Amino acid sequence: MAKVPSQGLGTEPISTLLIKQAVPASIGILVMSLNILVDTIFVGQWIGSIAIAAINVVLPVSFFIAALGMAIGVGGSSIISRALGAENNTKALKTFGNQITLTFLFTITFAVFGLYFVDTLIPAFGGKGTIFEPAKTYYEIILYGVPVLGFVMMGNNVIRAEGNPKFAMYAMLIPSIGNLVFDYLFINVLNIGMAGAAWATTGSYVVSFLFIFWYFLSKNSEMKINWSHLGLDKNIVLEISALGSVTLVRQAVISVTFLLVNNALFNFGGETSVTAYAIVGRMSMFALFPVFGITQGFIPIAGYNYGANQNQRVKEVIFTAIKYATILATLVFISLMLFPEMITKWFTTDEAVISVTPNNMRWAFAAVPVLALQLIGAAYFQAIGKALPALLLTLTRQAIFFIPLMYILPIFFGELGIWISFPISDVLSTILTAFFLHREVKLKLNQTSE
Repeated sequence: MAKVPSQGLGTEPISTLLIKQAVPASIGILVMSLNILVDTIFVGQWIGSIAIAAINVVLPVSFFIAALGMAIGVGGSSIISRALGAENNTKALKTFGNQITLTFLFTITFAVFGLYFVDTLIPAFGGKGTIFEPAKTYYEIILYGVPVLGFVMMGNNVIRAEGNPKFAMYAMLIPSIGNLVFDYLFINVLNIGMAGAAWATTGSYVVSFLFIFWYFLSKNSEMKINWSHLGLDKNIVLEISALGSVTLVRQAVISVTFLLVNNALFNFGGETSVTAYAIVGRMSMFALFPVFGITQGFIPIAGYNYGANQNQRVKEVIFTAIKYATILATLVFISLMLFPEMITKWFTTDEAVISVTPNNMRWAFAAVPVLALQLIGAAYFQAIGKALPALLLTLTRQAIFFIPLMYILPIFFGELGIWISFPISDVLSTILTAFFLHREVKLKLNQTSE
């Protein structure tokens, strides 16, 4: 029998394998993040700074609904990786079929409800005053493409679980490049403003959907399902839900955090502070791409080898991933501390925004070097199918630490209290993650390796 791509996850050297998995993931995240970055620059320069704030208001809603696809993808992919490691191809195929059914069922439902409650949701997420109308225009068009986006996010994770990181990278490159082309056409050439920015994003994900659909029909994929695999299986749905809830809760917390921070900053500094937060948020997506890439590359390797009971390889990939991610996070930290003014000027010429954003950016990224351990640690528990600790560690950074801090610290420090909540919550969540991960390695992996 020919060696299938997934089997390499259990045989190749860990360092080589992690690089092969992480580099395409990092490139894909880089281009996607660069797309978001440039998209924001285009919107800011061609439409205005209020448009940046409007998009930032919409992100929590669209992120949460699109996160349904990501949650189903990550949860199911953990099952697929471990099933392939245990040579249980039947379970892998049934899981993929259930992922497809769940993705379209949930994303279509939430898109319908999201459109119905548009006038309530936009102000609730900080879309007030002059921000409301451009935010509503952008929001309605984005939601039309949510089912397609959900499939793209789900399918991308399955491709990576199969051991095909290059195709997963292509699936991320296509919407990124497409969005930039469509942005130029719709905003600059056709001059249709916020609607153009929204149609550019939606159209780019339609192109990516077509590519992923082709991939699963081609000989490159092991996931050759039939109609029987689409029928929901109670046990598989429960397992996908348990593991996927970690990703969904993470995205939900991100959405809630955007909502709370947007409203809190609007109360302190109006549209200027909301725009500053939008710029910092874009840089977070862009600057941390290598760390997120290593995290994504780490998950299928850890899951496959855990399923195959190769505990020494599991330990090795944990420590290798943390080492590489910490080095890269430190380089990101240095760059952001040195050049925040220049970065801010990429987005806007608004002097009020330029005057407040650099210092806020430094505070928001002050603890980035320690963040690698927190991300890898939380991802490990999700990769091996332990939903409860994965969920707890996912919640620590923003829900357990950041949100309470952002309400308490402004009492003493004003708006600065919101910004210093970022590094404090990063440090506290990393300490807690290190404790859980150390205990797991000592009591589980070391014990079963003997």
